[in-house]
Amino acid sequence: MKTTVIGGGLAGCEAAWQLAKRGVTVTLYEMKPHKMTPAQTLPTMAELVCSNSLRSDRLSNAVGLLKEEMRRLDSLVLRVADATRVPAGGALAVDREAFSKGVEEAIRNHENITVLREEITRIPEGNVIIATGPLTSDAFSDAISQLEGLSTLHFYDAAAPIVTAESLDHHSVFEMSRYDRGADYLNCPMDETQYMAFVQALKTAETVAVKGFEEKAVFEGCMPIESMAKRGDMAIAFGPLKPVGLIDPHTGKMPFAVVQLRRDNFSGSLYNMVGFQTRLTFPEQRRVFGMIPGLANAEYARYGVMHRNTFLASPGFLDETFRVINRPQLYFAGQMTGVEGYVESAASGLVAGISMAYRLCGDTPPSFSGKTAIGAMGRYIAAANRNFQPMNCAFGLIDPLTYAAGQKKIRNKKERYERISERALAEIDALARQMEHEHEPLPMDSTTMPDGGML
Repeated sequence: MKTTVIGGGLAGCEAAWQLAKRGVTVTLYEMKPHKMTPAQTLPTMAELVCSNSLRSDRLSNAVGLLKEEMRRLDSLVLRVADATRVPAGGALAVDREAFSKGVEEAIRNHENITVLREEITRIPEGNVIIATGPLTSDAFSDAISQLEGLSTLHFYDAAAPIVTAESLDHHSVFEMSRYDRGADYLNCPMDETQYMAFVQALKTAETVAVKGFEEKAVFEGCMPIESMAKRGDMAIAFGPLKPVGLIDPHTGKMPFAVVQLRRDNFSGSLYNMVGFQTRLTFPEQRRVFGMIPGLANAEYARYGVMHRNTFLASPGFLDETFRVINRPQLYFAGQMTGVEGYVESAASGLVAGISMAYRLCGDTPPSFSGKTAIGAMGRYIAAANRNFQPMNCAFGLIDPLTYAAGQKKIRNKKERYERISERALAEIDALARQMEHEHEPLPMDSTTMPDGGML
């Protein structure tokens, strides 16, 4: 049994892993490092080009549930992420270089996977999973656009700046996670005067012109900070700069606004500006962000950048397993399907890989119902309304709890979400046992992680 996976990002690597562990021979094509997109800097696969955070790890959060479902289904991405995590309060953040290197080593060391470093410009025949991501090359995008029944859409994505820890004014910042959940963030507090001056500077700062850019085309989850500021003076104070859950130890009070910096690597030498995706010019980033307390002399390991993302009009084109309806041997996975976020992308690769492996064996793939985060996500991309837009995993996509006649409904949101998560994980555990019985994974040697641990 042979298949081709195109793209060595999170989705492609996860799909290849799920296929290979079930005995399928995989050829994985990745054009890096011979050809790089503007957003990429690492030569290794599974690069996190924006944030280093995989978001909340709590079961009262939908993406936290999605990650736990993936762990229980032996996700490579989650296995490596857990092994390379850095402190981030209730979130799962990773050392991005160690994470990328760990995924690459696991893929390259698997006996059923062959990695070819070359660009693909046409869709091969046979069993194929396309996971080339939102920055798919122009040549391959053209090939994809020729598929019957497909129309492609575009939006714009932005990456936040990364600053060096040694360049910060540590007398102006304080360590703390929201609601006393550790001290994994550096916080830059602003009073009202500082905040209002900062907002006005954001509104008038020079931005990079992006060809074909329209404000309405920006995905809400990656809205540039300056675009958000233009929505109203208090917009970012209620967004990424909200001070809720933080008390400045210098004053004993909650600041008017707070800019949070999240650790970006193991050593703590780099920090990511949380929520500061931007298309400001580089000089303007130095000037305007220098108004933030603690960042007056900040050195930038990476400036914020903006780039075009591409996604498919998936409803009616893909089914819930990410298979092309009119071409059953072809699957898509990753952000180009309309799932949004690192974890969601990897989850789509997991589903596509498992589904293809079962079908290659002549079996019916396991069914992930709408009671699970994985199933709800697949259902969304297959059957969303005609105004289809990229979507993060959310409890609103998952089937709500049902109640017997006379049973009291759960009003507390956190408790309700945790109950939904319990129900989902019970279903995932049953599916995992079923899959283990039906398709016993091939034995594997341990893969050494970059930090000396074992994967």
